[in-house]
Amino acid sequence: MSDPFFQISQLESGYGEIQVLWGIDLTVNEGEIVCLIGSNGAGKTTLLRTISGLMSPTAGSIKIEGRVIAGADARLALTSGVAHVPEGRRLFRTMSVKDNLLMGAYIRKAPGDVEDDLERVMTMFPRLAERANQDASTLSGGEQQMCAIGRGIMSRPKLLMIDELSLGLAPRAVELLSETLIEINKSGIAILLVEQDVMTALDLAHRGYVIDRGRITFAASSEELRQEPAVREAYIGAA
Repeated sequence: MSDPFFQISQLESGYGEIQVLWGIDLTVNEGEIVCLIGSNGAGKTTLLRTISGLMSPTAGSIKIEGRVIAGADARLALTSGVAHVPEGRRLFRTMSVKDNLLMGAYIRKAPGDVEDDLERVMTMFPRLAERANQDASTLSGGEQQMCAIGRGIMSRPKLLMIDELSLGLAPRAVELLSETLIEINKSGIAILLVEQDVMTALDLAHRGYVIDRGRITFAASSEELRQEPAVREAYIGAA
């Protein structure tokens, strides 16, 4: 049996002497949207930062298409096909929307292909096309998230990781972004979504994991997680 497209095995990570992740096992198959849900401080952001090479694991492995990226730097993770849309968007202030998007393609060498993908992102997010020359930091929250996701797509990822899609956004903005993520996924990009809005996460994802105090406590289809009493009580507000 072949290995999953993306696989984390017994991953541990943290900050100095403070261990945050404990023996994490997680997979994403080709064509999947997988969500990771949990409360503040559960280890969600630490996991994404470790996957993308911003932090080094202390144990375990991370593989994409059989290639080991655990412990490598962020550049190797990116060139291996992992793009990270961080919590809070982290756009480059004073730079235009267009230039922020182009920053996502800085490792790519073929200018023609980059222009084609820039046009694709602008078509995907018409509001970005309307504001292409505007300082990205002056966009609304929803527009900034569009720009951050578009910047991630500009690297031509195989796996797009999004940390807190809906944070601080109006419901309509979340709805529009969710619709676009489904289209992105249909285009062949797998997605690992970290999201505190559990219903949004489960509506989007095929499967999900629950992380609590640095450990995976549940792993099942989105529908099974939605019906799991412990998950409903802790994260959805219904017993």
